[in-house]
Amino acid sequence: MTLGTPRVHLAVVDPEVGAQRRAVALRTAEDDRLLVGPDNGLLALAAARFGGAVEAVEIGRSPWRLEPVSHTFHGRDIFAPVAAYLANGWALAEAGEPLAPGELAGIELPKPRRGEDGALIAHVLSVDRFGNAALNVGHDDLADTGLRLGHPVLIEAGAGRRRRAQYAVTFADVAPGELLVYEDAWRMLAVAVNRGNAARELALRPDSELRLRPEP
Repeated sequence: MTLGTPRVHLAVVDPEVGAQRRAVALRTAEDDRLLVGPDNGLLALAAARFGGAVEAVEIGRSPWRLEPVSHTFHGRDIFAPVAAYLANGWALAEAGEPLAPGELAGIELPKPRRGEDGALIAHVLSVDRFGNAALNVGHDDLADTGLRLGHPVLIEAGAGRRRRAQYAVTFADVAPGELLVYEDAWRMLAVAVNRGNAARELALRPDSELRLRPEP
């Protein structure tokens, strides 16, 4: 057992529960965070945000798991008990069998790119229940795009939809019913409608492609 209060994050999105995927826990290079979950790419983006994984263990047969282990409820029987032990200061190495970080499953998301006409081509990562669409565009991706805070943006979506939006800080910066482009809490670009539903207006869903360009 080790002293201190580690930062432990548990995530379970596990359509292959009970199949061949591994159950893992890992430590990130930065901020000394511990991530627990299925080895199906779910943890990859979080690990990358903190410098990648520097230590990993396979926890499918962890001594901390609950017995008997359900075939379909690993969140309760494996992941949660391991996360609880780690949160109480137990060493990661004691959670299971060592695993080379390079063997962990990754995930590839589409990256924003520039079109021949200079437009920023983005993809929708997720749509929340309010119809706000998170894009795969980080703060650093905006350099040299011409998109400027407080200025209009032309959005082109599927089915020939073209809408004018405002690059704003928050929803109240535009009138009710108007589109805005803003940076969310993760400094990722998002599209929304003040008191409305951007996904419905632009026919957006995860992986939809958008083209954004500054409008004179």
